[in-house]
Amino acid sequence: MRSITEALVSMIGADRVASDAEALNARRYDQWAVKHLRDWRGEAVPAPGCVVRPQSVEDVQKVVRLAAEKRVPLIPFGLGSGVCGGIEPTPDAILLDMSAMNRVRYIDSDDLLASFDAGLNGMEAEEAVAAHGLTIGHWPQSIAISSVGGWVATRASGQFSTAYGNIEDIIHSIEAVLPNGELVTLGKAVRAAAGPDLRHLLMGAEGTMGVITGVTFSLRAKAPHRDYSIFYADDMRAGFEAQRQVVRADWRPPVMRQYDGREVRRLFRDYERNGKAMLLMVHEGPKARVDVELAAMHEICGAAGLEAGDPMAAKQWIERRNHVPSWRDMFERGYVADTVEISGRWSEIGAIYDASIAALNEIPGVINASAHSSHVYRSGINLYFSFAATFEDSAKMEPAYFAGWRAIMEATAKHGGGVAHHHGAGRLRKPYLHHDLGESGVVLLRRLKNCLDPEGIMNPGNLIPDA
Repeated sequence: MRSITEALVSMIGADRVASDAEALNARRYDQWAVKHLRDWRGEAVPAPGCVVRPQSVEDVQKVVRLAAEKRVPLIPFGLGSGVCGGIEPTPDAILLDMSAMNRVRYIDSDDLLASFDAGLNGMEAEEAVAAHGLTIGHWPQSIAISSVGGWVATRASGQFSTAYGNIEDIIHSIEAVLPNGELVTLGKAVRAAAGPDLRHLLMGAEGTMGVITGVTFSLRAKAPHRDYSIFYADDMRAGFEAQRQVVRADWRPPVMRQYDGREVRRLFRDYERNGKAMLLMVHEGPKARVDVELAAMHEICGAAGLEAGDPMAAKQWIERRNHVPSWRDMFERGYVADTVEISGRWSEIGAIYDASIAALNEIPGVINASAHSSHVYRSGINLYFSFAATFEDSAKMEPAYFAGWRAIMEATAKHGGGVAHHHGAGRLRKPYLHHDLGESGVVLLRRLKNCLDPEGIMNPGNLIPDA
């Protein structure tokens, strides 16, 4: 890698290229639990050959062209919030750290558009538009540690998605450098029928199809009023049915989250009600509309057999929703855990929930298997499973971790659900993507990859199922 590093220094400057041990070790992995576990156990976790921090689109083009010419693996890295194994550098790879590309390019309050460098922190982007009385409307739990480019690369979803949409509903355009170094801007009009929507080649591609350098989002006015509601259901299926009726009646509370009894006990101990499931909703908009929506929720949920609860539980969630313990804290206490998000149609989701929880509870060492829903659609809903296992022997943690994932993936696929909702696929879901794409879809994905990246330099080994 010495000759590659020297060439990079010559092209973009020594201050933007690092090959010292501290810089390399800091970019060995993102937030994937497995890499943190291996590091905590003292196992070897490979580092990249060098870390490059471009400051401009031109810098990115130079790096990509060099990597293509020399056939060197190139791994785009945002702010490192990924949790599915999308980042796995090797000593022969260049890691492209996009965090120095962090400008707010423009905010247009009339056209409701905002454009950012891809490496900008998500919370900083939201704060920039909030100063204009606007919002992006995208609130992932990782908003303070993720980049706007990373949102696009993983097809992310935010906590307010039921009304405001997922990232694909918010994107106006994407600027990217292709694997041959060419610059493209995909997306121009507010809506287009100019052939296939090429933006989707980069949404969810996780660095395998090119390097996202800039994103432009369609904004909305910040809601003038907010209110909350809580309802209890006898079980998850009863709650699912109430949510189905809410969206069928064409109501869209921005936040609709339903917790099973185990999660209510763990997360809302002061609001637990005899093991029942809890439906939590946040309502935003003009006060008159919010008041009408609240009244409709009480009518629909009451007719579905749900009981009203204390809205303070929802206010508590708003205040605490992004606080999570570190992986190392869990390992030190003897636990390995993770969350797994899937989706299913209304007719499937009850069976997916039951089968996944049952399968998790059969894994030796598992002490918690629970779930909540957090994103609602006209035709179905997602589920966000949590599992935790404990062992005196830490060597048993990683096998249990993969067993938990396998249990949820297989139960979801068996009952017709989608195995990936909003965290991306990475290496973790790669073996299961055929359930969503079909075998011919997997072949098509490989063909697209080979067409755009014939040298296979872009984040090799990630996302694309092996032939």
